[in-house]
Amino acid sequence: MADQRLKLLYLLKIFLHETDEEHGLTLAEIQKKLLAYDIPADRKTLYSDFDALERFGYEVLKEKAGHTTWYRIPQREFELSELKLLTDAVQSARFITAGKSAELIRKLENLVSVHDAKKLNRQVLITGRVKSMNESIYYTVDAIHEAINRDRAIRFQYFNWTPDKKMELRHGGLFYEISPFALVWDDEYYYMIGYDAEAAMIKHYRADKMLKISVTDLPRSGSEVFAGLDIRRYGNRMFRMNGGKEERVTLLCDNDFAGIIIDQFGLDVMMLRVDDAHFEASADVFVSRQFYAWLFGLGTKVRLAAPEHIVEEYRNYVREAAELYDPASSAPAPGGCE
Repeated sequence: MADQRLKLLYLLKIFLHETDEEHGLTLAEIQKKLLAYDIPADRKTLYSDFDALERFGYEVLKEKAGHTTWYRIPQREFELSELKLLTDAVQSARFITAGKSAELIRKLENLVSVHDAKKLNRQVLITGRVKSMNESIYYTVDAIHEAINRDRAIRFQYFNWTPDKKMELRHGGLFYEISPFALVWDDEYYYMIGYDAEAAMIKHYRADKMLKISVTDLPRSGSEVFAGLDIRRYGNRMFRMNGGKEERVTLLCDNDFAGIIIDQFGLDVMMLRVDDAHFEASADVFVSRQFYAWLFGLGTKVRLAAPEHIVEEYRNYVREAAELYDPASSAPAPGGCE
């Protein structure tokens, strides 16, 4: 026979697993479920147990329908709507592998009753969503947080995908030594932003492309560089966390595109009305191919107005892209990406 001292724990487990706002259990059902744990219980002691649970902070609600009385504990740490939101985020996050997504969702389901768990067990339709294939992402993120908290540098290998879908280590498999300062979730991927002491500059790496990460005993370097850096604004100026030279650019935009500009650069972006149909936005950006691609995707409603040398670079970018699709052009095949 099970230890009677475990009775309250099993009773709470039954309530949390089997009952919620819409579902309850009768005394007979509760007695049967406790007996499955080899714990007998009579009605009188159950009433005393309910009172003990209430004193501990769990409200046991009693509801009578005809000759039947139901008991339930409705409250949970998370509301069902909150867990649905977390489930959707886990399913849609590209940096979490499909296997880890399923594992996390199963754990989230344990926070609600079996009835509500069915409402969490759903597939979110994400058009064109590709999940990460690096199962070590959890440990990578954990190691980065540990290094930041301990003020230590990290070592890791970094890879790219080849056209035949194989991992190819960068720098011939040599280990990188970087001082991590922040983790940023950008374009649905985790990026580690850190300081490369050898190159004396800030660099960033996609967490799901980092392998064999370890926390070293070396103290972090670059603290003076990050002391005055606003990581949020830094992320707003980057495009898919690709580098480039930082420049202040001016964009002439249709009024309908105000939301897009604010989404990208935040509410702090400088915006001035030009006329009834247009406004001018000024922002610091890291000029890269990804910035030009973002700009090109906005079509004719947003025009790069200044500075002139960046405008000229963008003209060349658009011209070279157009030449690839000109039947009469002898433009070379597209170059590789780093």
